[in-house]
Amino acid sequence: MKPQTTTPSPWTYIPTLYFTSGIPYVIINTVSVIFYKKLGIDNAQIALWTSFLYLPWVIKMFWGPIVDIYSSKRKWILYTQFAMFCCLGLIAFSLQLPNFFFISLATLTIGAFISATYDIATDGFYLLALSPEQQAFFVGIRSLFYRMAVIFGSGILVVLAGQLEVSLNNIPLSWTIAIGFSALILAILFIYHRLILPLPESDNQRQIQARENIPFWAIISSYFAQDKIINILAFILLYRLGEAMLVKIASLFLLDKPEVGGLGLSTSDVGLVYGTFGVISLICGGILGGLLISKYGLKKCLFPMALALNLPDVFYVYMAYTKPSLTLVYPLVSLEQFGYGFGFTAFSVYLMYICKGEYKTSHFAISTGFMALGMMLPGLISGYLQKTFGYPLFFILVCLLTIPGMIALFFIPLKEEAKRQNN
Repeated sequence: MKPQTTTPSPWTYIPTLYFTSGIPYVIINTVSVIFYKKLGIDNAQIALWTSFLYLPWVIKMFWGPIVDIYSSKRKWILYTQFAMFCCLGLIAFSLQLPNFFFISLATLTIGAFISATYDIATDGFYLLALSPEQQAFFVGIRSLFYRMAVIFGSGILVVLAGQLEVSLNNIPLSWTIAIGFSALILAILFIYHRLILPLPESDNQRQIQARENIPFWAIISSYFAQDKIINILAFILLYRLGEAMLVKIASLFLLDKPEVGGLGLSTSDVGLVYGTFGVISLICGGILGGLLISKYGLKKCLFPMALALNLPDVFYVYMAYTKPSLTLVYPLVSLEQFGYGFGFTAFSVYLMYICKGEYKTSHFAISTGFMALGMMLPGLISGYLQKTFGYPLFFILVCLLTIPGMIALFFIPLKEEAKRQNN
């Protein structure tokens, strides 16, 4: 079937492309923590192995040129969507097997590489299919639908699995149905995109062949030639150090029984507390952060927003010691997620700020790769630290680990931002 030549409105495919991007990411990096916990895997093993799943997003810059050179972005999008549907289907099936952990983890790893490749192709397609004016208009739309996918995965999907756990009294089957449902949605989206996605002129084969000589090493070297690059990298790796420790353990803490230090919430409760209200709060924090930065500038907002990111981690210390009721857990988790969304906005804007010159897109991919590395490495040991110290001391450690990132932000270059504010 030959792709259609008429150009549909971006409203018909941009929201669904980024919703599709968010589903596998949240299942691989967030929901996997929850279903492994419910299936009896040890906290340390969960944190270690699921943290490794960040790796494709760390190193995706190394195969980005392959997506640029070979075939069209449209085909890459469709191929990776279908492959991701197959991966989710296999994960759902594997949960019924005795050796489910190895099979599902291997499939999640393959899915992580496929999902990272899909992200490269989708971002490239976004730049090719939309005019600069449309790109500016839809940047908020694509972010919104990506976050909606996060709510679907970490909220609705988890609540569904929790309800099935109660009604079926069979945890593996409940998660098989929930993950299978997400695979079905990806299949429907694949068919939809196969029919609706345009083929921009700049994405055709002749122009792809004309881009065969991509100065890959020149791009890499130009990134590391930036002024104060060591300070920049330290900031990228350390800014979310505490949050990187917290993110893998938060759901486990909410699920664990009180006798081992957790809050003992049900799967459905975690889906609502962390995956629904928490994510909505995160979105609201991100929106407010963007408004404030646009009004006052990054230089003025960076430190206050870093405080907003890190200070609410103390709520987990409070919850670990006091074991509050569910009524109080909702606002505490929501406030922590609001602060995370608020503070992460400043971080995202800074990553765009340091992308200058001819290779902005590639520089941003390198920065986001280091950002993912900063999440992966602390996550690898977070489970062992929690197991060693227990939840209360672990969350105190999380709060202490926010300090290096706060110090690092005083040493990063922001001179041009300061000049712009003074004009």
